[in-house]
Amino acid sequence: MTRTKKVSIVGTVGLPACYGGWETLVDNIVINKSQKVVYEVYCSTKNYSERLEEYNGAKLTYLPLSANGITSIFYDIISLVDCWFKKPDVVLILGVSGCIFLPFFRIFSSAKVVTNIDGIEWKRDKWSKKAKWFLKLSEKIAVKSSDIVIADNVGISNYVKEEYGIDAQVVAYGGDHALINTDSNSIENYFFTVCRIEPENNVHTILDAFASSDKIIKIIGNWNSSIYGQELKNKYSQNKNIELLEPVYDLSKLFEYRSKCVGYIHGHSVGGTNPSLVEIMHFGKNIFAFDCVYNRFTTDGYAHFFKDSAQLQELLTNDFELNSIEAEMVKQIAKQRYTWDVITKQYEVIYD
Repeated sequence: MTRTKKVSIVGTVGLPACYGGWETLVDNIVINKSQKVVYEVYCSTKNYSERLEEYNGAKLTYLPLSANGITSIFYDIISLVDCWFKKPDVVLILGVSGCIFLPFFRIFSSAKVVTNIDGIEWKRDKWSKKAKWFLKLSEKIAVKSSDIVIADNVGISNYVKEEYGIDAQVVAYGGDHALINTDSNSIENYFFTVCRIEPENNVHTILDAFASSDKIIKIIGNWNSSIYGQELKNKYSQNKNIELLEPVYDLSKLFEYRSKCVGYIHGHSVGGTNPSLVEIMHFGKNIFAFDCVYNRFTTDGYAHFFKDSAQLQELLTNDFELNSIEAEMVKQIAKQRYTWDVITKQYEVIYD
């Protein structure tokens, strides 16, 4: 009989999922777990007014620090210190910000350390030079000090191999949770995007293309969270064919936007396999993606790619069939590769 594995998860805001991609990942691998795994998840009190002892069978442990920003470093370190005393079989670390502490943790713990390094975080434009230096150092320590390194995209695993000479295991991200029902909805004549409003997501490129087009786009994002977002909102909000929407977290509302659009625009240029991309792939839509190695690997090349606003504008002038070969192929890829059942099993194999 297989012994139950005790797995502690470090690096997320917590459960139930209330923030972003890491939390959605943890939520779904907990829900879909087998009987041979027991989870403990570290949670931030800053995000939960009510503290639960457990969630879907996972034990919840709360820490009085924010899991985001600079305090995430200390949040992760304290989580790892607590793991010293609790002695789990496996520690799953999501992100690298607290991995500066990992060499010390390894001295006192016999737990198997599995680290998902996420995208190449230090390359993001939003970080200062000092922050980029620290994140690059943390990434190096994470890769060198973990038993298993997880990359969510072949492009990231290639980078890890080239940069550090270590083979990362590729485990992507599920997107079938976004397909909350299979009812056919009437298609409306608009394109759709949901993303964080950041330069590396090429929101300016997308808006510039649509400002020179008669096509309609609806974009959901955190416009007021940065100067970049505020400037774009001021510049483009008067365009009649551009609708800038505030953040939406309700899956049923997102389902409506996704299911009714004629196509999806994906501007992400860093970060590996992006959650919003694999989510829309389950809807079988024509996808117009920024041309980078991560998006090509995620879609197996079955998207329509652009490098700048001129190329995107040119693509928009073409007439694409709603049920095109490309749209059908990305849907089939999503069913085979990007479901939470598949992802959960891949994680549990790694724990052994």
